[in-house]
Amino acid sequence: MNLKTIAQRAGVSTATVSNVINGNNHKVSEETRRRVNEIIKETNYKPNAMARSLAKKESRIIGLVIPYLGADEDFFTNPYNAHIIAAIERCVRNEDYYLMMRCVHDPREIIPLLSSWNVDGAFFLGIFPDEVKEIKKLIDSPVVFIDTYAPGEGIVNVGIEDYRGGYLSARYLIGKGHKNLALVTPVIGEEGVIMERYKGFATACKESGVSFGESNIFYTDTTYINAVEAGQNIGFSNGGYTAVACLSDIVAFGVIEGLSQCGIRVPYDVSVIGFDNLPNCEYMTPKLTSVAQNFDIKAEKAWEYLLRMINGEKDLAVDERLPIRVAERFSVRNLLEQ
Repeated sequence: MNLKTIAQRAGVSTATVSNVINGNNHKVSEETRRRVNEIIKETNYKPNAMARSLAKKESRIIGLVIPYLGADEDFFTNPYNAHIIAAIERCVRNEDYYLMMRCVHDPREIIPLLSSWNVDGAFFLGIFPDEVKEIKKLIDSPVVFIDTYAPGEGIVNVGIEDYRGGYLSARYLIGKGHKNLALVTPVIGEEGVIMERYKGFATACKESGVSFGESNIFYTDTTYINAVEAGQNIGFSNGGYTAVACLSDIVAFGVIEGLSQCGIRVPYDVSVIGFDNLPNCEYMTPKLTSVAQNFDIKAEKAWEYLLRMINGEKDLAVDERLPIRVAERFSVRNLLEQ
């Protein structure tokens, strides 16, 4: 079955059938559209998606790039990825687009594939600043970055108030009477999400007269198993910490387990605050207090900007930082009520 056969059965031209398949409904009467669609359904005709893409100069495919993953890693290692991907996919699906996701080690290596698939646009999650300029230069499709810091590059980025998040994390703990704080973080780079959260945290400590330095910092990557080790290191450190701030929830989950293995109870002996407010925070014992961001709003904003670019706003440049808050649960003890 091909376009010509369908046209003959419907008594119309192949151009009319093509208009029906490609959604050019203003060129076809409702009765003709109904008749052609019935024949397509009866014959189980499957239009060639690549041919349609070339003909219409659009694919309805949106790329999503998750960078810095090795060959043996997957995005489920960090639940944050799973939740933001789910929120983005929902937005894309609701507008009748399709999401093509790819995990890569180097985000620049995906550009030829995105071009060959003729994607209508793409999202890049958490790209390092020095790679943004090259990505923007090499890719022709509209691109929206998420959780990326690249001032002066004229990109569209949607993130959160990372500096304020770090600041709120420290201020919340200090407001509960905690003066000896530990911070569990990935290696702090020159610029980006982690640096902004760290700077906010350190500033809040300084303003409150709380001592905070390198001896208060415990480094780990953003994985549960290594965060367990960080929790154990805190437990054996003899640092006298009364509270631990973690720059992601998955790390907070691991730290709590590591502390527990050292016989340290949360929050009775040591308090813990996370970051992101994953739904999993409700499933922990105790339920985890966390600096909260809204995944749905972040995805909706990113999709809104990408659609605007797809629809003609090619030179759009935005750096939107969405507000955050502390979602209070039961993992932080109020020392002032003793």
